Amino acid sequence: MKLSLEVRPGRDCTIVRVGGIVDLVTEPDLRECLQRVMHDGARCIVLDLAGVPKLDSSGLGAIVSTFKLLQQRGGRLCLVSVQPSVRNVFLLTSVDRLLGIYDSVEAAEEDVARELR
Repeated sequence: MKLSLEVRPGRDCTIVRVGGIVDLVTEPDLRECLQRVMHDGARCIVLDLAGVPKLDSSGLGAIVSTFKLLQQRGGRLCLVSVQPSVRNVFLLTSVDRLLGIYDSVEAAEEDVARELR
């Protein structure tokens, strides 16, 4: 199954909308997309997971790696619109303590803008 990835500029961040199951097969596409966005200069990424019904450990690894790279650059990774099954992955692994999880893209953008002030 192909992962859908849409990148667009946001308010003081880059928004990446993901659609589909993030697993061992599709994780390389997500990782490549996030690396490209960082290579293009993004310091803050808002990862919209509204279209992701399932995420396995490989997808979790890609997200945590991106978080660490952005943190080293003084940036941030925010997650938005996380479905319950995916949120459970973050809760069980305590990743929710590292990353900001927001109900909407707008809420994440507002928090990023507030932090940059």
